[in-house]
Amino acid sequence: MARWCLARTVTVVSLTVTLSAVGVRYPSCRLPHPLLHPFRELAYSSVPVHWFHFYPVSMLSCYNPNENVQNKAHTSPYPGSKVERSKVPTDKVGWLVEWEDYKPVEYTAASVLAGPTWADPQISAKNFSPKFNEKDGQVERRSLSGLYEVENGRPRNPSGRTGLVGRGLLGRWGPNHAADPIITRWKRDSSGNKIAHPISGKNILQFVAIKRKDCGEWAIPGGMVDPGEKISATLKREFSEEALNCLQKSRAEKEEMEKQMNTLFNQEHFVVYKGYVDDPRNTDNAWIETEAVNYHDEPGETMDNLLLEAGDDAGKVKWVDISEKLKLYANHGDFIKLVAEKWGAHWNEDPVPGYHK
Repeated sequence: MARWCLARTVTVVSLTVTLSAVGVRYPSCRLPHPLLHPFRELAYSSVPVHWFHFYPVSMLSCYNPNENVQNKAHTSPYPGSKVERSKVPTDKVGWLVEWEDYKPVEYTAASVLAGPTWADPQISAKNFSPKFNEKDGQVERRSLSGLYEVENGRPRNPSGRTGLVGRGLLGRWGPNHAADPIITRWKRDSSGNKIAHPISGKNILQFVAIKRKDCGEWAIPGGMVDPGEKISATLKREFSEEALNCLQKSRAEKEEMEKQMNTLFNQEHFVVYKGYVDDPRNTDNAWIETEAVNYHDEPGETMDNLLLEAGDDAGKVKWVDISEKLKLYANHGDFIKLVAEKWGAHWNEDPVPGYHK
């Protein structure tokens, strides 16, 4: 793909989402599910976007067109700092809305400016010529949302204004790619029988959650994709580091853990979501994109052989019952809901017709 900065002229095209290999169009839904929000800003892209891959279930629903997906990305003060974002009214989030008085705050954390291996230099740095919208050496600068605009040498967040420019805590200009492994099992009683929720009548699904050290919120274990690393390797590495504390294990323990991990991660799985994440670390010029993948341990035997132990960026780790009452980091609650729907598990307390306890 040639390097290309989009002009201000807008060409409206049809966008196609692939669900279970079936194209679905949205002629009457101005803004679908919040996870699909970047499509609003992708109207100027002529490249088809293939985003969701469900195996074997397809699911999608339309939400209120006025719903603002840039919610946590407007968190102020910015995480880990006292920097206050410029306020962005809901009707001025989108870049297609002219706003001459927009004056975002500039901020890039000192830890990023220090030049660690995982971070880009400043745009003005000598000999730094990033190839946006391309695979730039080992660094993936293509977005899962399609082409993004580059203005004055800086990439522009495809989901709109955040009230802050620069990179904040993020290392890369443009998309910062992450991976989130969602490990699930059925909640069972002492006899091994699945436990159904007393009101909905649906079986209760559990997933492995970590409590983040940086903000104290519960989340899916996950992290950033290293340059040149395959997503499958990132998913496995992040889970073993954050939920199993593999970095502190002996060689023998790591070898045994690796066997169990291979059993879990080599089984059939489905990609829950690929795309933009409404993350509090996002800025106008740097944002998080993720691939969330569900690995389901149906009999529960594999995970029984793996002892959960918090490590790396995780303060705590545990199995959590899935329900709509969960309050999770960033978009993680949306991902978990999709997993519950896929497995027909309990989510809310609406009773199943004909179910009697």
